[in-house]
Amino acid sequence: IDKEMKNNTESLIARYLTGTIGLALVAVGVALSIKSDLGTAPVSCPPYVTSLTGGFDVLGFHIGTVGQFTIMMHFLFILLQIALLRSRFRLESLMQIPAALVFGVLTDLSIWAFDWISAGIYAMRILLMVLSILITALGISLEVKGNAWMLAGEMTDAALADFLGIKFRNAKIGFDIFLVAAAAATAWLAFGNPLGDGTENVIREGTLMSALLTGWCMRFTDKIADGMIPARWKSLLS
Repeated sequence: IDKEMKNNTESLIARYLTGTIGLALVAVGVALSIKSDLGTAPVSCPPYVTSLTGGFDVLGFHIGTVGQFTIMMHFLFILLQIALLRSRFRLESLMQIPAALVFGVLTDLSIWAFDWISAGIYAMRILLMVLSILITALGISLEVKGNAWMLAGEMTDAALADFLGIKFRNAKIGFDIFLVAAAAATAWLAFGNPLGDGTENVIREGTLMSALLTGWCMRFTDKIADGMIPARWKSLLS
């Protein structure tokens, strides 16, 4: 029993460490896409554009950062999943709540850490966007291999696919389009510019690049992620 408990504990640690590293890399990807000023991934568009409005106060707390709005958006995603799945919503899916909190904090920390970066020429911006996509893909690969933290974006795509009876890929494409449209509408109402606030761009060619290339890059980052995981952990993650 002690040996089994030890193995279970080691497996839990391996899964959450792998998943947390994955979340951190995805957060770095978000930060780099913002610094590129070529737009960000569809799922990051709404919290990014909302953060540009200056935020608002709730119960004495100011909500205004990209990470804070990401947390709020993920909570809304979870409520949407509950509404769609109802009795089929699994209790274990509530792990999306701590995942959202961790990811939101990591996003803000990453944006702060890369505050010194200033993308000048267009080539530098493209480089930052490409790095963002590659790092995000690697982070997602590690998340999948860890099978611990569950981010609400992909879970909502799955819930929509189940509810509508369509393929996951089609649900994701449709939901990504909705998120970009929602961000564009918010920017238009707040700034009179559907792409951003006139200084920072939320939606641009980088948004399309991220939507089209992140999944494609995972065919390569899956192998990289596998090589990053220690041999001892691989048996614990399987």
